[in-house]
Amino acid sequence: MPAVTVENPLTLPRVAAPADAVARPVLAVSTAPGGFEGEGFPVRRAFAGINYTHLDPFIMMDQMGEVDYAPGEPKGTPWHPHRGFETVTYIIDGTFIHQDSNGGGGTIMNGDTQWMTAGSGLLHIETPPESLVMSGGLFHGLQLWVNLPAADKMMNPRYQDIRGGQVQLLTSPDGGALLRVIAGELDGHEGPGITHTPITMVHATLRPGAEITLPWREDFNGIAYVLAGRGAVGTDRRPVHTGQTAVFGAGGSLTVRADESQDSNTPDLEIVLLGGRPIREPMAHYGPFVMNSQAELKQAFDDFQAGRLGTVPVPHVQ
Repeated sequence: MPAVTVENPLTLPRVAAPADAVARPVLAVSTAPGGFEGEGFPVRRAFAGINYTHLDPFIMMDQMGEVDYAPGEPKGTPWHPHRGFETVTYIIDGTFIHQDSNGGGGTIMNGDTQWMTAGSGLLHIETPPESLVMSGGLFHGLQLWVNLPAADKMMNPRYQDIRGGQVQLLTSPDGGALLRVIAGELDGHEGPGITHTPITMVHATLRPGAEITLPWREDFNGIAYVLAGRGAVGTDRRPVHTGQTAVFGAGGSLTVRADESQDSNTPDLEIVLLGGRPIREPMAHYGPFVMNSQAELKQAFDDFQAGRLGTVPVPHVQ
């Protein structure tokens, strides 16, 4: 972990917050509880217990794995509906196949991202390929849910296939960190993901002892989730470790530092940084639907049961 890397980060553009940027304080650090999703693959619920006012426009995020499956063990999800938001699936290690009732689909692996705008509604399925089921192997990724404003909730569904080689790669001034901008922008450098709700999504790898202080849009919130390793967040160096989420307060920069010593199986600090412009609208969320009112939720369930969110298509030939 991870697949997308470079031999010499100092060949990349370097980013750092201006010296007069106001540092964002750390408001809270929480530990993600474990659970199971789909047909039974293990997840960490990164946002569990965090007040939605700190998360908006993000709804939920699951860290899938990291798990080394034995033959026959890999699992996915059955066909299921969505309406009213976007799902972002980022595969760090392993392979996942996506298919939806709107014609979107593809195979993502080793640093790839699939960005599905459910909008007015569709059905989709995510599964490991048959070859992985037969052989077993490493599987690790994230799924993030991003809310849509009321004006966009019933837009036409859309699918984006983002290859790992398309992400914008950046580094810190000393080359101690590799920053992968998947969506949005960081210090004027734009990632490939096209978003309806303005957000920034960055996967950062920090070498032991490395520190980054990044410029962060003041109209965005700030969230950091530790995929692996140990480190600290904020200028007061609040400790964090694998499976923990840090929520930042207001300001123009955020700071992350990797501990000098890491575990042998986790040589670096791996952390996902998220920022988004809050929508600040009423949210009604139940199961696979995220709307603005209970009446809209009921309509979504009625439409699903009536088959108006699509039908299961003939499976793609792999």
